[in-house]
Amino acid sequence: MSDINYKKISMDGLWNNNPATVQILGLCPLLAVTGSVVNAMGLGLATLVVLMGSNACVSLIRHYVTDAVRLPAFVMIIAAMVTVIEMLMQAYTFELYEILGIFIPLIVTNCAVLGRADAFASKNAVLPSMVDGFMMGMGFLVILLILGGMRELVGQGTLFTNMQLLFGPMAANWELTVIDNYGGFLLAILPPGAFLGLGLIIAGKNVIDKRLKEAQKRKASDEPKVSRRVRTTGKVS
Repeated sequence: MSDINYKKISMDGLWNNNPATVQILGLCPLLAVTGSVVNAMGLGLATLVVLMGSNACVSLIRHYVTDAVRLPAFVMIIAAMVTVIEMLMQAYTFELYEILGIFIPLIVTNCAVLGRADAFASKNAVLPSMVDGFMMGMGFLVILLILGGMRELVGQGTLFTNMQLLFGPMAANWELTVIDNYGGFLLAILPPGAFLGLGLIIAGKNVIDKRLKEAQKRKASDEPKVSRRVRTTGKVS
């Protein structure tokens, strides 16, 4: 475990290898439920918990599962975790569960979850596997929240509508009206708005990455070159 780079794991999950903007995985639920912040947060938190739990379980059994049954075993673990999350949502956030509908069970088929189980958790210890699952889940959650916030703001002129569906009565007054008497923009709430919003997010990330690389190149070119002294012996062989 001494060679585990937790900083790299964190940066990969949040930015360098983000499931949504780099790997382009899990787009079906991401595009379908991000019409509002509360929907995006509900799905994002569920996916994060499944990623952490499945990574931990896969890491625990990694020495006992043969290659012949590796993937079926991983899918069974992920399905069990999703079932637990589904039952918890039915018990405590039933209205939100009904809104998200089929997209909660579909976490089982999210390639980002199975991909991390196979690529990382099956080769590493429990703690780094859980950290990897948490950071990948956080990266996915952040993109969901950004996209959900964009669509809700442009589509309805509000933010944090119906947050009580996730956090209970204490969140009933969290709604923020950004634009008063806003007529709404239907395209932002419809599926085409999700594609446009995600495209803008990916384009923005690519622009930032390009500028960071250019800044690194300029910094490297501005550094003074160190001259090296060459020692000669006077002998020719």
